[in-house]
Amino acid sequence: MKTVLLALGLASLCIAATPEYSIQAILIANGPGDSLGQLLIGAPKDEKIDTVYVIWLVRGGGRNILFDTGFHRDRWFKQWTIKDYIPPQDAILFAGLKPEDITDIVISHAHWDHMGGIDLFPKATVWIQKDEYAYYTGPAWQPGGHHGGIDADDVAELVRLNLAGRVRFVNGDDVEIFPGIRAYTGARHTFASQYLRVEGHPNYVLASDNVYLYRNFAEHKPSATFSPADYPDNLKAQERMIELTGSVDRVIPGHDALQFQKFPLEGRVAKIK
Repeated sequence: MKTVLLALGLASLCIAATPEYSIQAILIANGPGDSLGQLLIGAPKDEKIDTVYVIWLVRGGGRNILFDTGFHRDRWFKQWTIKDYIPPQDAILFAGLKPEDITDIVISHAHWDHMGGIDLFPKATVWIQKDEYAYYTGPAWQPGGHHGGIDADDVAELVRLNLAGRVRFVNGDDVEIFPGIRAYTGARHTFASQYLRVEGHPNYVLASDNVYLYRNFAEHKPSATFSPADYPDNLKAQERMIELTGSVDRVIPGHDALQFQKFPLEGRVAKIK
């Protein structure tokens, strides 16, 4: 009986230790006229869509966690149509935080518009999939490697932060990073991209570019992946995201402007949860 009571007591402590997190989407730029065919595999190549660039702020348990960091390097403004831009370190001011208030950064994947701001938050620990780090700091730049959309300066900064003791590796699928926040892999947007489930009442999934748009769900079409061979895995991951939340309405895609119709902006910030 004492053993049962002890087990129940420990379970209660574990439940109590899981914060009820808040989630906010912070708009850092608009991307008018992007090619839908690059976001929704199989869509007409000449169809255009207005997209958004977003970072997500998760708060609770004494942590201010950024899921992705946006970008700021000049070269990307020359390659993409980017409007209404505000630097990530300024965008979080709309949520009442300063750059030094960010305790943790979780990187969904190493592309320029998601990892490009890791040097802007001076006290944050950076969390990234171990295999993502290993690939993009090594084989990606060798003959036969793939580093499209990866900024060499971002990679150098990631290595510098690792040397400074500020990088932590997430090793694989279904890993709890913080109490009630778990990382999942398998969608293969990049070599080892990850997405997050934030547990609460209810649960939410922050998909980042593992799902670009709500239309990916509605039309059952994959997002862009590391290779075309990964399309089936991306579709399986989409199904899994819905299972993890209980509703497609609680999965937040990476670049869909519709998230700000579902969750209206106040300034640059939308309350998701």
